[in-house]
Amino acid sequence: MPFKIVRNDITKVKADVIVNTANPNPICASGTDLAIYEAAGKEKLLAERANIGKIARGDIAVTGAYSLNAKYIIHTVGPVWTDGLHHEFEILEHCYRKSLQKALELKCESIAFPLISTGVYGFPKDKALQIAVSVFSQFLTENEMEIILVVFDKRSFQLSGQIVGDIDSYIDANYVREIHRKEYPLRSRRSTHVKELAEEDFNEEMLQREEDNYPLEEMTDTGMTELLMPLENISLEDQLANIGVSFHDKLFELIDEAHLDNKDVWKRANLDRKHFSKIQCDQNYHPKKKTVMALCIALQLDLEQSRDLLARADWAFSPSSKVDLIVQKAIIDKQYDIMQLNVTLFKYTNEILGV
Repeated sequence: MPFKIVRNDITKVKADVIVNTANPNPICASGTDLAIYEAAGKEKLLAERANIGKIARGDIAVTGAYSLNAKYIIHTVGPVWTDGLHHEFEILEHCYRKSLQKALELKCESIAFPLISTGVYGFPKDKALQIAVSVFSQFLTENEMEIILVVFDKRSFQLSGQIVGDIDSYIDANYVREIHRKEYPLRSRRSTHVKELAEEDFNEEMLQREEDNYPLEEMTDTGMTELLMPLENISLEDQLANIGVSFHDKLFELIDEAHLDNKDVWKRANLDRKHFSKIQCDQNYHPKKKTVMALCIALQLDLEQSRDLLARADWAFSPSSKVDLIVQKAIIDKQYDIMQLNVTLFKYTNEILGV
């Protein structure tokens, strides 16, 4: 089952397990802990928690979920951040791993996590996020479970400065430029540029420089060029007789070429077995655009191959879509980790690939 990120109050999320960032002592603390106690039923939950006693940092304990829309609450005690040199990373990993293992033992199909220790315990949000995604990714490679990462607001969800800088630069260089082109067509931009050069000698060289700034091939989907060529000399029957390979056939041709099992593909694409089975069994299945992009990531296609697979499902990358630009950047950079990509997508667009 896939990985999801949602912006919500964790007490409103439906899952077999809700993970609580607990106090080591059997008391109701602040933040997520308090919210969960109040939503579940404070008196009953506190009474069961008292029977458990103290929980060590990095460890877990299980109680009933009472009034929550869940079967169990897993209480885990995260590390207090000091400087990263006092086993904080190791303890936080244990919180996630032990919670997932316990959910597996309880035969649960879904589990919802907050970002553990990022509140009053002060764990840096970008580092906590990195640890959570890494543990989730490793777990889902071997196991089937829906993992939901619940973030309350934008302030609780941070990427590393390097990732933010790279993505911001790429979006600025592409998305903003595309919006500018839509607002100011080429002819209008030329007129403005000519006025600015009124006191200069205007000649062919200047015009060529402006043409070079906005080349036609950048403004046209090169993958559509052949489709736009004249077809008046080709009969409809001939065109239909030479129709290209379908999305379905091309997808499974690529899977065979990559020597991948179907299970590997749907996991890498953040899809569930049922969805992938539908794609496999229906030769006329028309996937959503985000599904195709997820499959491009799963198959580690290059940009040209990705454009081709999208086209076979009647889709294309859009230069005015932040989702498309971020996915294209991942493909160009050969960053094919779907979970890391989804974290970035969620930060910028509130959307993810796959599910």
